[in-house]
This record gives sequence, C-alpha cells and structure tokens, in this order.
Amino acid sequence: MNLSVVVPIYNVENYLRKCVDSLLNQDLERSDYEIILVDDGSTDGSGAIADEYAAAFGHIRAIHQANAGLSGARNTGIRVARGEYVQFVDSDDYLEPNVLGALLKKMESERLDVLRFNYQNVDERYRVFEPYKEHKPFVDYRDSVTDGARFLAERLGFGCYAWQFMMRTDMLRGCLFTEGIYFEDTDWTPRLLAGARRVTSVDTLVYNYLMRRGSITQSVSDRKKRKLLDDKLFLVDALAKQMADKADKRWYQGMVAATVVSLLGMVAADFYESGGGYLAQLKRKRVYPLSSFHASKRVRRKIWLINLSPALFCWLAHVRV
Repeated sequence: MNLSVVVPIYNVENYLRKCVDSLLNQDLERSDYEIILVDDGSTDGSGAIADEYAAAFGHIRAIHQANAGLSGARNTGIRVARGEYVQFVDSDDYLEPNVLGALLKKMESERLDVLRFNYQNVDERYRVFEPYKEHKPFVDYRDSVTDGARFLAERLGFGCYAWQFMMRTDMLRGCLFTEGIYFEDTDWTPRLLAGARRVTSVDTLVYNYLMRRGSITQSVSDRKKRKLLDDKLFLVDALAKQMADKADKRWYQGMVAATVVSLLGMVAADFYESGGGYLAQLKRKRVYPLSSFHASKRVRRKIWLINLSPALFCWLAHVRV
C-alpha cells in the first residue's frame, strides 16, 4: 500500500459523492492506495454514503466516531493509515482527475518527506475564482528540493492548508493536529515542515477548494466569533513557542503579524465596546512591533498603524465598518 487518502467527514451529504468520485477517478491501481472516510459524528446522510462506498470498493474504508472536529477526524485517519504516504482531502472538496499517480511517483523517486501542489478556489456552482491574489506573490512553486525550514521561510507563503501536501506517514505519527481549535492547519504546518529534510513543490493543479456558505470561517454567530478570537490568541502563543528555538524566525513573525491584524480587525468590527481585553492580552504577549515579512502593501499600512497604536487602529477600523 503506497498511499492513504484521509477524508474527514461531517454533514456533507450534498458534496461527499463528488469528493469520493474524484478520488476514484485517479491513475492508480486500487491496490496502490486506500481511501479512509472518517465520519466524524455526522447527523445527516454522510455516514450512510460513506458505508455505501466502502461496501462497493474494497480499497475504501469507512470509520465512524463521535464528533471530535476536523483535527480529531484527521488524527484518526493518520493513526489507521496503512500507506507509506498520506494525503488529506476535505469532504466538500475534490481532486482533478488522474493527478495522484504523478505525485506519488515524485515522492518515491526523489525520496521526499513533503510535496506541496497547487490548487484553485471554486464556489458552490464550481466556478473558479481567486479571492486572495495579494498573497500569491509570496508563494514559490519552484521544483527544487530543500529542507523544511528553508521551504517555510522562502517558499510556503502564508497558505497553511493540510490538504495541499502529500507526506510520509511516519512523519505524521509524531505530528498530529491540535484538537478543539480553529486554524489547526496554521499550527500544524510549521510543525510538519520543521521535521522535514526533503521538501519541494509542483506547480500542478491538483486540488479544488470549495468556499461555501456555512463553513467554519464564514460563521456569523457571536459565540463562534469569540471562539475564533480565542483561537487566534492560542495561535499567537503556539507560533511564539515554535519559533523560540528556530534560527530563522521570519515566517513565524510574519504569521503572528497576520494573525494579530486579523484578530484586531474582528475586534473592531464585532466587539469594539468590549474588546479591550484582547488588546491587553496582546500587549502582555509582547507581540509588538509586528513584522511586515510577506505582507502586502495594504497589510503593511495596517501593521504600521497597529505598531503605532493598536487602540487607534481598532477605532479607525470600527468607524469605517
């Protein structure tokens, strides 16, 4: 068994068939890969669909568990994976046809620990669109092997997406996802790369990321917004801890800055009157001055203002809402 494709599933009955069908439409023999469908306590028909595919295809396994979140479902997949390599595919997304064979061949022939590939965003009608153009100049898809630390600093950009990598399974055993948080990919990706000796990219369109209404980061409830803010604070701490012993801290400092800019923007828009506690916590964490590493011109202006006065930044952002 060469490859395990792990698909975490939660209430995606309208999207799951397209996802799994795309995994079946690949240039690999069934004996070369397995598809692990991890039903994370779905309350719709997703679990039954997973069982249907598992009954029809011998290389598909359906696992059902109590809801543990995206991180918990991925961790389950890692623990039971039988392949030498692992790839994650979220259950509302899908792959291009016949792309896994070339990725797997490259992993094997170049003895890679991690391989990053390209993706595109699609809407609910599966139309391609690009909402993050300003961040793309910092992403480098050159095909030359380097170590994980250099790849992180010079070629990753800030796109921390677990589904954008193929990885050696034995590396993942000691690099599980932190459960119970949002932004788990941003906490996990630098930990993965820190342990990688041979990393590269291919500028090949492999993955289609569905941006749909009702996803975690599109949530509008105050409770979830508070959770998002708290987890941004957790991420600031996690990145600070990770970079403490790193010689090259640029990427970590830049990601902390991007996280703080986003956090303060949320405070200004949604919790301006009660947001003083977040400003106080950031001050205690000594995150200032923020780094402008890999920041666009627009974000650099925000960073300059935040470094001058976080309170002034929040006030100006609030009155513009």
